[in-house]
Amino acid sequence: MQELKIYEHKVQYYETDQMAIVHHSNYIRWFEEARNFALEAAGFGYKKMEDCGIIIPVLDISAKYKTMTHFGDTVCIQMKIDVYNGTRLKILYHNFDKETKEVRCTGKSSHCFLNKEGNLVSLKCSYPEIHQVFENMKA
Repeated sequence: MQELKIYEHKVQYYETDQMAIVHHSNYIRWFEEARNFALEAAGFGYKKMEDCGIIIPVLDISAKYKTMTHFGDTVCIQMKIDVYNGTRLKILYHNFDKETKEVRCTGKSSHCFLNKEGNLVSLKCSYPEIHQVFENMKA
């Protein structure tokens, strides 16, 4: 199993509301940033996958907000592959404050793998090199 690197994000002013608290929609964006970061670190980021003709749409995504994040905070997002079977992928996210380790948000997302025509693809059968990347990322 490959250890997934933790993604860090420093909260920007534009990500906050009038009270200097992060707007809830940004956590979903950070999940995507963490996914891309982890895939890049594993050697097969979104760009490389798209160059191979594979896209990974989001089927479902959710977040549970635990504590507030403020402008200037640095958050860490740890990602874990919960389910991977070659055609479907489920990821869990753990978002916490870098300094205090306090949990800010948890979440999950579900994905599938499609070709450019929108047809479901089995990475295990059609793209064994990419399949192995996800197998290595599984917990």
